[in-house]
Amino acid sequence: MSKLHTPAIARRAFLIGASALTLAGCVSTRQTPQMAQPVAPPPPPPTPPMYYAMPNEAFPIPEVDVSKVDQKWWRTEIDYPTDERVGTVIVDTPNRYLYHVRANGRADRYGVGVGRDGFSWAGRGRHIAYKREWPRWNPPNEMVARQPELEPYSIDNGGMDPGLQNPLGARALYIHEGNRDTIYRIHGNPEFWTIGQAVSSGCIRMINQDVIHLAANVRDGSPIVVIADPSMQHLLVA
Repeated sequence: MSKLHTPAIARRAFLIGASALTLAGCVSTRQTPQMAQPVAPPPPPPTPPMYYAMPNEAFPIPEVDVSKVDQKWWRTEIDYPTDERVGTVIVDTPNRYLYHVRANGRADRYGVGVGRDGFSWAGRGRHIAYKREWPRWNPPNEMVARQPELEPYSIDNGGMDPGLQNPLGARALYIHEGNRDTIYRIHGNPEFWTIGQAVSSGCIRMINQDVIHLAANVRDGSPIVVIADPSMQHLLVA
């Protein structure tokens, strides 16, 4: 009796096995949806030595957080052919750059903050009369009139003491026209993230580390040229 049913049983077992293999094959080839992996943000750029902390200053200057300053505003030395004489300071207001003309067709270039609308200016006939380390800040009377909260720092009240929070920062270069103070300055500023913007009341602001570098290389009496209109640049740069 068992011998008669053996082939039928074996056939059923084969069919069951084949079916199981078929199902197993379907399962094994099914694709599991892949979840999109989040893209990690790029690492911040390394701080170049020129923007390291300066602990030996009268008021120790912290390292610049260069992740907040576009690299195009970082100090650099470039080719800069110009008819201006060596030592001239050129402020390119539209492009937010300051150039200090060096020998052999070279210049130091710095990113700067410039005067906001209504406070920009331009022209020749001015010069860097003198420089000061860690200057006092005396907002002009016109500024105090616009911002009465500055009255405690007015000229009559002696100005603001030097320090890291002083708007003139670590150095100031005083711009004169003849013997007259124009009230404009090239100066450092603790708000390095504003470099490249039109934010000031007419002064040219720089990263503290940059203004220290500039002040160390600019001589008293050096001419300064300020460009307000891009069409003027052909008069300055060959």
